[in-house]
Amino acid sequence: MLKKTDMSDLQIAGEPHEAVPAEDVFFSVRDIHAYYGESYIVQGISFDLREGEILALLGRNGAGKTSTLRTLARVDDPALMRGEIYLAGESLHDKKAYQAAQMGIQLVPEDRRIIGGLTVEENLILAQVSEPRGWELERIYEHFPRLAERRAQIGTTLSGGEQQMLAVARALAREVKLLFLDEPYEGLAPVIVQEIEKIVRQIKELGITTIIVEQNAVAALKLADRAIIVDMGEIVYSGTAQDVLDNEDLRNEYLAI
Repeated sequence: MLKKTDMSDLQIAGEPHEAVPAEDVFFSVRDIHAYYGESYIVQGISFDLREGEILALLGRNGAGKTSTLRTLARVDDPALMRGEIYLAGESLHDKKAYQAAQMGIQLVPEDRRIIGGLTVEENLILAQVSEPRGWELERIYEHFPRLAERRAQIGTTLSGGEQQMLAVARALAREVKLLFLDEPYEGLAPVIVQEIEKIVRQIKELGITTIIVEQNAVAALKLADRAIIVDMGEIVYSGTAQDVLDNEDLRNEYLAI
């Protein structure tokens, strides 16, 4: 059975994973601990990312994936009680969610949160109201032609896959330095999953640093450079995405795939 990690050795399975050199660190998470009320949810997570990397944050249901992502995005719940988070050398652990968003942290939540009563274009324009702004509408529609076709349609009447596209596009309408995708494939038909995968590949080609929380581990791993597996709020594996794809014992132990 695989052992859980400690702060000095984040690689548990496969070949040793080289730490990100200090000069290359773009996003740094140091020993974060977070709670929902009295419930201890995130238990000492640490990792570093280079700019432009895609990280798959994986684990079984209830392992603490979304809670970790929400903590990093600085939403109120769970509450960060200890630890440090840095983006491009600037501290995030002392910021509120709106301040993190202003710094370039953009979260696409699992429920997408499309604003009812507004068209596709109005959802995008509303996102652009806040500074700093990201992509202009023309660029968004170039990368999301389906949204261009439906720009006058009420956003909440789109299909699930189209709403996911809109949620990602809305994040890009603001300046994004680090994109968080929470379960982007959940509840989508395989053909729509393929479309979302194309979008994430485009994001990767654009050099946008991304963290994906996804129950469909194989799909996420095929897109990612690196992978972290969490269990009971702790990291049990950190290494390359390919290592996880190649390690059947690791997948059976913590991902059941």
